[in-house]
Amino acid sequence: MKAALKWLLMLVIVAAIGYFGWHWWTGKAKSHTLFKTAPVRRGTLLATVSATGTLEPREVVDVGAEVSGTIISFGKDAAGHEVDYDSPVRKGTVLAHIDPALFAAAVAQANANLAQSQANIKVAQAKLEGYQAAYVDASADWQRAQKIGTANGALSITQYDAYQSTADQAKATVVYGQASLVAARAAVQAAEAALTTAKINLAYCTITSPVNGVVIDRRVNIGQTVASSFSTPSLFLIAENLDRIQVWASVNEADIGSIKIGDPVSFTINAYPNQTFHGTVYQVRLNATMVQNVVTYTVVVDTANPGGKLLPYLTAQTDFLVAQRKNVLMVPNAALRWVPLKSQILPTAAATAKPSPIAKGATGRGTLWVVDGAFVRPVNVDVGLANDYDTQVISSQIKPGMEVVVGERQAGSASSTGTNPFIPHPFAHNKKAS
Repeated sequence: MKAALKWLLMLVIVAAIGYFGWHWWTGKAKSHTLFKTAPVRRGTLLATVSATGTLEPREVVDVGAEVSGTIISFGKDAAGHEVDYDSPVRKGTVLAHIDPALFAAAVAQANANLAQSQANIKVAQAKLEGYQAAYVDASADWQRAQKIGTANGALSITQYDAYQSTADQAKATVVYGQASLVAARAAVQAAEAALTTAKINLAYCTITSPVNGVVIDRRVNIGQTVASSFSTPSLFLIAENLDRIQVWASVNEADIGSIKIGDPVSFTINAYPNQTFHGTVYQVRLNATMVQNVVTYTVVVDTANPGGKLLPYLTAQTDFLVAQRKNVLMVPNAALRWVPLKSQILPTAAATAKPSPIAKGATGRGTLWVVDGAFVRPVNVDVGLANDYDTQVISSQIKPGMEVVVGERQAGSASSTGTNPFIPHPFAHNKKAS
């Protein structure tokens, strides 16, 4: 009986060892490392700077009111409709009318004042002529009195002095008359200036467009009173020539040094997610802005707007092309970042030595890993231009189509099947770029 129990216990132990050993071995097999690879590709590598911007009209004119009053009507746009949002207008198109009653009365008053001033000139002229005639008579009497004199008793001293005084007074009166005429003429000039001002103010009651363009904002309604002051009230916002439009992009200070005037730019907007638009750098503004210690510069991109698809103030995602390499070998950035464990490296493998100096067009050196059986072996390369997805590599050991390791996964693990749809595919961009 004891012997039977002993054999039974031994059988249980052996079965347990076999069971756990089998699971350990199969689990080890399932956890065997598989290397994820990507091919070396030849094509055009583009280096870009990304930034967010806003579409802006090239020229925007803010039309205001020069005089105060009530809006009584709007004008007609180029299509014959009442001026409103999106109305096309030409230079001189009537946008709105302000009630002109007070200003028309001011013109009438100024006309009356001018007529009175002109009449005053005639009065002053007539008086001056009278003063001049009186002076001629007084001067003649004074000259005769001087010839006769007082020595022979023909004129008394009193009479003699009276002739002289009358002549002097007549002369002074002529000077007064001349001054009055000058003042009357000055009053006419003032009245003319007042009339001109009144007419200008009356003309301001008709608000016209100063440019050809499109009304993108109408800020008044009929019956609304506008008050002119030191700050001119804004009534209409007109965008001039929307056949071309600009993107104002905020570029980080770390990237601004690589952007130059004339660089090509591509951008997308949410309104047309499947369409890419193109432009060029028009201006790099020196006036930087700082928000939460982040310094950005405004870069202005000029682009055509055929058909008016690009609307003002849409948000644009821009890519500035700052460098490119044509017909070069490239690998995913992950290939240069991945480092194997020592146990994964082929025991007899050694990195292919690279001579100095670094190859032309390269900026540094890196190591790629290629699969060799169950292991990997290294290949040293020179590294050139890079973007967010790919890096240019230079090496005689690297050929197009060669598979290089970009990562690893365990066989049988969940990560070995399927892909995460929320992880961006880094190669889609390069396929488009090449």
